[in-house]
Amino acid sequence: MSQLLDLYNHVGAEAYGRAIADIAPYFGTISPRFIALRPSYCELVIPHVRAVENHIGTVHAIALCNGAELAAGLMTDVSIPESFRWIPVGMSVRYLKKARGDLRVVADGANIDWSRAGETPVTVAIFDKEGSRVFDAEIRMALASKSD
Repeated sequence: MSQLLDLYNHVGAEAYGRAIADIAPYFGTISPRFIALRPSYCELVIPHVRAVENHIGTVHAIALCNGAELAAGLMTDVSIPESFRWIPVGMSVRYLKKARGDLRVVADGANIDWSRAGETPVTVAIFDKEGSRVFDAEIRMALASKSD
């Protein structure tokens, strides 16, 4: 089992955001609140607080990218075989509408073949409290055997 999934199962969803920020401090800038983490799925919330706002009072574009990379990375980590490693190698994003309020970040990898090495696109969608999609990302993950 992934060490990050083991940590999630051990500390629970409520404490997991703080635990991840201890491991990778930059993710703490969005104060993530985790809803679910399991193979092929990660869901978290980016709370809309002043610290993530831009000059017009919406959630800053880079906070959205940060949430997307966090969800995609954790989902990848808990989905790949233990003999694999991963690293993000690219990100494409689309800002669909102003991001206001607490935002739900969803990485759903149900259609990804996690057993295949190589570059793998991971999609992430971010929704506002009304359920409208405000942001899309495709994060390309390089998956490789740890022995390579």
